[in-house]
Amino acid sequence: MNPLLWHLLAGTRGGQMRSRILMALKTRPSNAHQLTKQLAVDYTTIQHHLEILLEHGIVQKFGTYGATYSLTETTRSAWKDFGEIWDGLRKTHLKNGR
Repeated sequence: MNPLLWHLLAGTRGGQMRSRILMALKTRPSNAHQLTKQLAVDYTTIQHHLEILLEHGIVQKFGTYGATYSLTETTRSAWKDFGEIWDGLRKTHLKNGR
């Protein structure tokens, strides 16, 4: 399993939000505003998590103002690892009643 993905998604407090962002970007590239609407989350929260994902090479950014984000090829090739982490997160949250 990819240790970086594990750390960013399951080993830190914002992992669930970053997972939701990755799921949305897997469907289609989006800008922060589109993700804000799609995920019903504050814009600054989306920006914060996108910056973390960008810094670690999980997503890539195209443009400046209204930049579009998409998954990197590395992330796409590790999608099976993401699926395993996501399933684990969902089971943990269901078990804890969240």
